[in-house]
Amino acid sequence: MSFDRLHQLIRKTKNPTVAGLDARLEYIPPQLVKECMDKHGENLEGAAAAVLRYNMALLDALQGIVPAVKPQAAYYELLGWPGVKAMHDTIQYAHDKGFYVIADVKRGDIGSTAQAYAEGWLGKSKVGEQALSAFDADCVTINGYMGSDAILPFLDLAKEEDKGVFLLVKTSNPSSGELQDMVAGDRQVYTVMADLCKRLGAGTEGECGYQTLGAVVGATYPAELRELRRRMEKTFFLVPGYGAQGGTAQDVAGAFDRYGWGAIINSSRGILCAWQKAENGAERFQDAARAAAEAMRDDIKKYVTIV
Repeated sequence: MSFDRLHQLIRKTKNPTVAGLDARLEYIPPQLVKECMDKHGENLEGAAAAVLRYNMALLDALQGIVPAVKPQAAYYELLGWPGVKAMHDTIQYAHDKGFYVIADVKRGDIGSTAQAYAEGWLGKSKVGEQALSAFDADCVTINGYMGSDAILPFLDLAKEEDKGVFLLVKTSNPSSGELQDMVAGDRQVYTVMADLCKRLGAGTEGECGYQTLGAVVGATYPAELRELRRRMEKTFFLVPGYGAQGGTAQDVAGAFDRYGWGAIINSSRGILCAWQKAENGAERFQDAARAAAEAMRDDIKKYVTIV
């Protein structure tokens, strides 16, 4: 099962973190951007080439330290078709380096549209007599607030293809409470989504004990994070909000069970932009990214012990 592989990588590296590959041009050392623009032009192709080259260099630097990476589709779609190709190539290169890849696409649609999204990101596209992988991510994020019609196409395909799904439950953004904290009957909306996640994922547990349907739960709401960990014992958590959004290592500790299992914590800008705070960082951006990833790992280790 997909989360079994992620769980094993986390235990192997003793590092429950994922690096978000959300590069904008301003996050990339200027010399690298210039070299790509000189070669491809000051256009979308040049920008996408810079993003891909930066991603590949970061993956080289983070190999063996970070078990997983999470490219966010918006930053690639921003660059049109060259950017989408850069995301595809980033996923392929990450797989070659042994990373677990979470495609942060947050798709949320129903029926045949949801099925097409699922096939494109997790499964295969039918072309004549062939079935070809389009992106081949290990896992995707989805928005289930349209109900189970928006979840089941992804979950069903994930079970068939040995992939994973993270469902938005309690998100890290400041305005999430405008909807997610509203009371529906005797429950808050985010707990309704949590219970739906548990129900739909029931029976899909892997060897590590976690279901194929995971949950996105933000670090910026530590009390709710602890509550949801108790409520969703068999659900793997993807936890955004650490670092730049204000979440701390102590905040994220509540995402883990007593063995230090069941969650992976995301950092994007803290790793991507680490070179901006380092001496001679633009020339040694790989060292800066690796050091930031190690510092995050060690910070979380103060509060979480992985058995």
